[in-house]
Parts: sequence; structure tokens; C-alpha cells
Amino acid sequence: MIPAVRALARAAMAARPVPLADVQARAGLLTRFDRSYLVPVEVFAAVAADLTDRRRPGGPFAALCINGRRWFPYRSVHYDTPDLRSFHDHREDGRQRWTIRERLYADTGERQFEVKLRGRRGETVKHRQPLPPGAPALGAAPRGFLAAVLDRAYGITAPADLGHHLETDYLRATFVAHGQRITCDAALLCRDPATGRTVRADGGLVLVGTRSAGRHPTEADRLLHGHGVRPAGFTKYGGGLSALRPDLAAGRWGPEARQAVRTVFPAAGRAPGAG
Repeated sequence: MIPAVRALARAAMAARPVPLADVQARAGLLTRFDRSYLVPVEVFAAVAADLTDRRRPGGPFAALCINGRRWFPYRSVHYDTPDLRSFHDHREDGRQRWTIRERLYADTGERQFEVKLRGRRGETVKHRQPLPPGAPALGAAPRGFLAAVLDRAYGITAPADLGHHLETDYLRATFVAHGQRITCDAALLCRDPATGRTVRADGGLVLVGTRSAGRHPTEADRLLHGHGVRPAGFTKYGGGLSALRPDLAAGRWGPEARQAVRTVFPAAGRAPGAG
């Protein structure tokens, strides 16, 4: 078993289970402040043990549990314009930026069309709409939803020429406390649908995301900082596409972002077709 998957499973099984409805009630957080971390498995295990400790003041973090399972396979399909407007706007830290994706929850078959925006205070604002079985992700209803979201948030017209640029698969466990949610991902695989090339994440890393309603660091942030782990600014779309297409790392892609991509995808520098 991949070390990161083993660490994820152990942490989730050690926590008290909580159903999806409780997660949504306690930490739905469609509008939230995010921080992303690239966490070695040893550090992840220590931080997860602290957060799920039943002696924790205020109570331990609980693990999302659906039908007896506590970690789940996710698949996302990311959409962008031919000139990769979304990718470049994020790379250049644009004030008006968006991410468009279809997310498939493999265990249930549920599909969501999601639009993630940057809010005025730098927060993430996520809008989503269910996709019926068999419905095209870029059909009339999702496009109308996208147009309404971008017009209302930014006063801009939705791009008409969206294409399918990246697929990601990974395993996720989610931990929650009141007003806080932590997503923990392992076994990330990114695929370029145009070439079929894939890259796999380092099996010794857990990709951790902290989500909260406030700007201040959460308990999880402070624990990670105490272990010397700092926010990485890594996203699956930006990082995965950069690993698959190294030419995109030029220009205003800073050294910290390039280092994060090399950390997550150490084999990305191999010849095309590797991975």
C-alpha cells in the first residue's frame, strides 16, 4: 500500500465517524479561506493524532463516514479555454479568477458541476450544481449556471470555448470540527486527455487542505507550522498541468510554485510517456 494511503486510512479509522449531513451542517464552508500543504506521512500522522485525540479541548475532529467508508475515490475533470485563461489567471494571481470542473464521487455516482471563484477578501467561493446521470458537463444547464455565476460575481461573460484539459483521481479523507474542515488527499494521479500522459504524486506525501470561515490560522495550520510545514499554494489543476506540460512553468510561475510541483511530482521531469 502507498505510504500516504496507509497513513490516511489509519487516521480516518482512529477518528470518530460522522455522517455527511453533519459535515455539511458543521463545516459546509462553500465560502471559506483555504490553505494547502504538502505533508510528509510522518508529520501527517502526528498532526492527525493530535486533532482526533478525544482529550482535545472542544472535542476531537471527526472523520466523514458514508456507508461505513471513511476514505473515498474522487475524480475531477477540469475545463479551461484553449489559451488556458483559468490556469494563467491563477498563476499570475489575478483578482478575478475562476476554476471550472466536474467532480465525480465514485462511490455514489453523484456528479457536481462546480465553479470556484476568488472573493473580494481573498476567500474561496464555491458554487455547484448537481449533474443528472448521463447529462453532459458542458450542456445548456451547466453553461447557463456558469454564465449566471460569473456575471453575478465579476460582471463578465462566461467563456464559450471551454475544453477538457485535465483529469485528476485521488483518495480523500475529510475531518471536521465546528467551523473547520480538513481535506486529506493521497495517491493523486493527473492525466492529460489530449496526450494520455500521466503523472503520479509522491507516495510519501499527503496533500492537506485546511478550510475555515475566518482568515486566521486554524488549529491544524498551527500544528503543521509547528512541524515546519508551511502553506504551499499548490492546486491540483495548476500543479498537475504544469507537471504534464513543463513549458507552462515558464514566465511568471514563481520558484516556490515550481518547487511545489517538483515536490509533488518528482518523476515529472522524465521523458514524455513516463508515469
